[in-house]
Amino acid sequence: MCGIAGILNTKPGNPVAEQDIRQMLAMIRHRGPDQFGIYLDGQIGLGSARLSIIDLSCGQQPISNEDGSLWIVFNGEIFNYVELRPDLEARGHRFATSSDTEVLLHLYEEYGPNCLKNLNGQFAFAVWDSRDKSLFLARDRLGVRPLFYTLKDGNLVFGSEMKAILASGRISAEIDAAVLDQVFTYWSPLSPQTIFRDIVELPPGHYLRVRQGKIDLKRYWTLSFPEHDAQWNGSEGHKSLEEYQEEFSSLLIDAAKLRLRADVPVGAYLSGGLDSSIIASIIRNFTSNRLDTFSIAFDDANFDESSFQHEMARFLGTEHQVVLATHADIGRVFPEVIWHAEVPLMRTAPAPMFLLSKLVREHGYKVVLTGEGADEFLAGYDIFKEAKIRRFWASQPESAWRPLLLKRLYPDIGDLARSSGSFLAAFFRNDLSKTDSPDYSHAVRWRNGRRNARFFSDEVRQAASSRSHDCVQEQLDSRFMAWGPLARAQYLEIKIFLSQYLLSSQGDRMAMAHSIEGRFPFLDFRLVEFCNSLPPNLKLRGLTEKYLLKKLGQKWLPEKIWQRPKRPYRAPIHRSFFHNAGADYVEELLSPRRIKENGFFNPAAVSRLVEKIRLNNFVGETDDMALAGILSTQLVHSQFVSSFRKPAPLGARDDIKLCTSTAKPNVNRSSRLV
Repeated sequence: MCGIAGILNTKPGNPVAEQDIRQMLAMIRHRGPDQFGIYLDGQIGLGSARLSIIDLSCGQQPISNEDGSLWIVFNGEIFNYVELRPDLEARGHRFATSSDTEVLLHLYEEYGPNCLKNLNGQFAFAVWDSRDKSLFLARDRLGVRPLFYTLKDGNLVFGSEMKAILASGRISAEIDAAVLDQVFTYWSPLSPQTIFRDIVELPPGHYLRVRQGKIDLKRYWTLSFPEHDAQWNGSEGHKSLEEYQEEFSSLLIDAAKLRLRADVPVGAYLSGGLDSSIIASIIRNFTSNRLDTFSIAFDDANFDESSFQHEMARFLGTEHQVVLATHADIGRVFPEVIWHAEVPLMRTAPAPMFLLSKLVREHGYKVVLTGEGADEFLAGYDIFKEAKIRRFWASQPESAWRPLLLKRLYPDIGDLARSSGSFLAAFFRNDLSKTDSPDYSHAVRWRNGRRNARFFSDEVRQAASSRSHDCVQEQLDSRFMAWGPLARAQYLEIKIFLSQYLLSSQGDRMAMAHSIEGRFPFLDFRLVEFCNSLPPNLKLRGLTEKYLLKKLGQKWLPEKIWQRPKRPYRAPIHRSFFHNAGADYVEELLSPRRIKENGFFNPAAVSRLVEKIRLNNFVGETDDMALAGILSTQLVHSQFVSSFRKPAPLGARDDIKLCTSTAKPNVNRSSRLV
């Protein structure tokens, strides 16, 4: 795992300065503190900040091919590199390291962009071809690893994090009001946009090639589901339940084993839920690896699941470590969380993950396996059940008992759990009959999010409305409406929530803040494609979520764990900022003066919200999210716009590998004609 950065001057005669790459790498030192590398070739500069996990002694980047014509910087892991290497050697490629990075480079040399179809991994990388002066950037299928870029004055500047791009000095941060509106609605920017104007992400499953001043962006992979007419109604499909279960089990075990490949110890997160418990159970029962587990406990009983975590740790016999996240802890680290997330957040849930990765690092680990992805690909969230109930209700909209099924949903969201059946019916009835709407499954959530636009200033409202268009429609696959209702709901959840929020703000950024690499067996592309092809009732059977996974849980886990209803991971919000030891920055950033000065929100509306919280009046989920969104937007502006600070560039004390276009390739490499 690493951080990468680079600058390409598309206009000749303007060489990239080494100091600029040093500055960019210094900004993402946390992603790879072990070693640094720089490649310079006139118009191109590439940089790598390495977290050494595979081939600790020889894998330092940048790495070249045999004749030095191709150079790579790479962030991530190619889990099947061991299987890919023999074929490349048979084709004449010669290797100087045992790293997956060099396998990736030779695979690109052999197959070009088509190499991406052979990769089982999580990655973002850049390859410079000195022969035709082309730059190739690529990102993994689901966006586990980030990659951003900007085009400014003939420069293409890219990096694993946007702060590296800002550190280049080529562009300054400016919050995009239209994207801020997206964050408050969808919880994240919609790809490829980011919160900063003129900085975009390379979308998941895409690559970009720059050659002779031309930029070519192409998609190489996308989510796919069977067409609605091909889906199964009530039956298991073409195979028996046992056959599906056997194939699923085999794929999941292999995915977990592949992700244990490392030359450093590998641990596992243990939330106390089904997904992480299954992964930890696979490590314990199907490998010889030592297993240490790590989890979060809360001092707020409304969020704490530590009893289930300890139950599972005792069952597996693991060395178990716990970090306690108090309200004060969450409020204290929230500014650091926003610095690493680089985007406003509508939740505080990333903060305990930040604390957890710190605990992992303090115990000497660099790599952890986690259970992310099971809820999206096996229909684990309440939102899938909600859509199913609403469709059932819509077929008899005057029914009095059908909407009562909604009482079974959202038991952990206080204002909904305590509400009467009539309130829920009114809340979820809106647009009930529009079952053919592309966003039917998510309309309730997004409509609820849009309520928080009431806090925006007039300037933000005007800016957002001036660029208003159907942003969600642009996210949809051309085959979207041919899929079944559950598939459509899963697609939206994966495309928008998983890739843009969960794997980014709550995943990569919080782990890499402390140089921890997260690995996700449920996101193995083979398993993803298998789950997408499953009959819907093997994912959501009635209102039982993750049906196929629970069948595995019956065999591998204690009954107390596998029979648990799904409990979404959440963290306290307003109590984290307003308590006896509240942080000073909260009062300052939410003051009418600062709210008016920054210009994103209405000072009077924000003051009313703050006063409501101070008076200990009931604060619902929507107001909680508004508070997190407002405060984090103020932090983003403070940290990146009004007072962005660069660290000192990499210096003489840093372990830096410097390569230039005139440097000889490694002497133990044999030249190969291409």
